[in-house]
Amino acid sequence: MTRIVAGTAGGRIIRVPASGTRPTSDRVREAVFSRLGHLGVLDGARVLDLYAGSGALGLEAASRGAAHVTLVESARQAAETCRANALALGFPNVAVAAERVEQFLEHPVTSPSDLVFVDPPYTLTEDELAGVLTALVGRLAERGVVVVERSGRGPEPTWPEEWRRTDERRYGDTVVWYAGPRTTVAE
Repeated sequence: MTRIVAGTAGGRIIRVPASGTRPTSDRVREAVFSRLGHLGVLDGARVLDLYAGSGALGLEAASRGAAHVTLVESARQAAETCRANALALGFPNVAVAAERVEQFLEHPVTSPSDLVFVDPPYTLTEDELAGVLTALVGRLAERGVVVVERSGRGPEPTWPEEWRRTDERRYGDTVVWYAGPRTTVAE
């Protein structure tokens, strides 16, 4: 069972696709959002949730005050689950892009994101992840934050030279990295 931890939809249960996704646990989401609250990046934020799965991270952001959230998910069943969850929670400010992340990142940038979640399948290679992070450089706001969730057995992501890592937190076999623009990132 996956639920929204806090905010306007706090405690509400969301659907999870029957297979093919690895939802972020409530404990990890609570810790991530506590950190993001400390950084002050949620209220009114434009959020991009890549490899959205059920949409739990992006929907949590919407529940906690994000102005707009885009969930990007290529698996048809998962994208449908994201849409159903946003509708059930009454979040008209959540859009779903049913396409591959790499394809989505080729579209022109309309507005930079203040917060980007990157929670890919653990099978995504380090080189593929580095390519996604590099493609995000022009899509991140000047004071934006990128949150990357991976298996604790893997190495730290290769960050674009324009960014720097600001934090790393471990939760069992999950590790979460925070990064942002080198010159303006919040500590």
